[in-house]
Amino acid sequence: MQFLLALIVVGPLAGAAAALLPAPPGLKGKSPDQAVLRHGVTVTGAVLLAAIVLALGFDHDHPSTMQATTDISWIRALDVRIHLGVDGISLPLLVLTALLTFLCALYSYFKMPSGPSPKAFVALLLVLESGTLATFAVLDLVLFFLAFETVLIPMYFLIARWGGEGRQAAAWKFILYTLLGSVVMLLGLLLIGVKAGTFDMVALATDNGRGLTTSVQVIAVLAIGLGLAVKTPMWPLHSWLPDAHTAAPTVGSVLLAGVLLKMGTYGFVRIVLPIAPDGMRTFAPYLAAFAVAGIVYGSLACLALAKPGNKGDLKRLIAYSSVGHMGFVLLGIATMTPTGVNGALFANIAHGLITGLLFFLVGAVKDRYGTADLDTLAGATGAALYGRAPRLGALLAFAAVASLGLPGLAGFWGEMLALFGAFDPAAGLSRPAFLTFMAIGAFGTLLTAAYLLVVVRRVCMGGPRPAGETAIADVQGYEFAAWTPLAALTVLAGLWPAVLLGLTDPAVQQLLAGGPR
Repeated sequence: MQFLLALIVVGPLAGAAAALLPAPPGLKGKSPDQAVLRHGVTVTGAVLLAAIVLALGFDHDHPSTMQATTDISWIRALDVRIHLGVDGISLPLLVLTALLTFLCALYSYFKMPSGPSPKAFVALLLVLESGTLATFAVLDLVLFFLAFETVLIPMYFLIARWGGEGRQAAAWKFILYTLLGSVVMLLGLLLIGVKAGTFDMVALATDNGRGLTTSVQVIAVLAIGLGLAVKTPMWPLHSWLPDAHTAAPTVGSVLLAGVLLKMGTYGFVRIVLPIAPDGMRTFAPYLAAFAVAGIVYGSLACLALAKPGNKGDLKRLIAYSSVGHMGFVLLGIATMTPTGVNGALFANIAHGLITGLLFFLVGAVKDRYGTADLDTLAGATGAALYGRAPRLGALLAFAAVASLGLPGLAGFWGEMLALFGAFDPAAGLSRPAFLTFMAIGAFGTLLTAAYLLVVVRRVCMGGPRPAGETAIADVQGYEFAAWTPLAALTVLAGLWPAVLLGLTDPAVQQLLAGGPR
């Protein structure tokens, strides 16, 4: 198990290096480009297989215990260690990352985004995967920061080199926002390590803030929280996200929404909540206020984009929807209760599955029509997907109703548990304030349903294809292979939420309480 986790983290880096080498004789296939794309599918598939084996070998009777641990001294002067491990909180995120990266590599094999050589594309995709997996597996604050930063450069180049219109400006905005947030976060991490005498996240969580004064915790939470809030993204630090999503290639949008946003909320759960609980309690009402503001703001922005005549971009609309959905995650974390935090973790996974599927589908619509402009898609010669590509239309409608939180699908449970957590927040937090936040969040669910149903009506519904209009292709075989796992897992998580909650709940209970692990 130790070797398996280390392989999952380091394997993509080795694969990235190999992708830049010439293909061995006999493996080139029809062309070197095809060979390197096949290499990407092979490496990400092997990582996914290893993650599944790790999940199957995980001791589900003790999900609160760190498993598959590696603990090796790295920088003795600072007591920085190569410390890896997984528990019920990080395991689902590891598997989600491995799954989405594999599906993106598979999709790219058949539909490579236009741009430079596939060698660089595959190498960057694998470096991105390695950094993201490491973020969810490392248990040292310094290593966490390094892994957190590793993903920025490959995502920057994926947007800047393989993106669409406005890609350079969007890529610069992404890198500047996230780097600025990371610098502030590093100061907070160093403050905790210096004052506590260790950077070990397990030891710090076990201590549960007892070795840090309240003032140190408040300063640390402010610094770390700002850096994590940019990556989440929390309103009003979200403005880099719509541009990045709109300009990114399809697989870039899938990974950005499905995986990278989760790094910020994971940092809140893994670092801020257990290590600085007093500081978190100070800022929890403000975090909840920003969270519900993001829920309402994201929904209103989507309604404005969906309105006829506003020339709304469908990719941009889905990006703004992420601001609202991640608001529910932050609201659950801000309650500081097991119910709310479990809801946040569930919503993280649900958002990764559903929004990943949505970006795949919107990318397919844009490829077929040459635009994601809603007015064009809804026009007389527009999509009307039910009549022109019924399977594509049905999948888009399915992903939309899953995203609005329809009971029985994955999107429902995370939002409901986050609202339940706000109904009865942790001791020391103002219940009237959180009841107000709960009411605003519940109103946000209505706004979410409104804009997503408008999108389905405008894009999917309409008359049959007019005579003489060119037909469009329905779901292709490679698209079916890339999208089916996401749709199936969305149904599975909705009908059987205990699969995830059984993993996360014991780990969350212990994380919030501190004590021996």
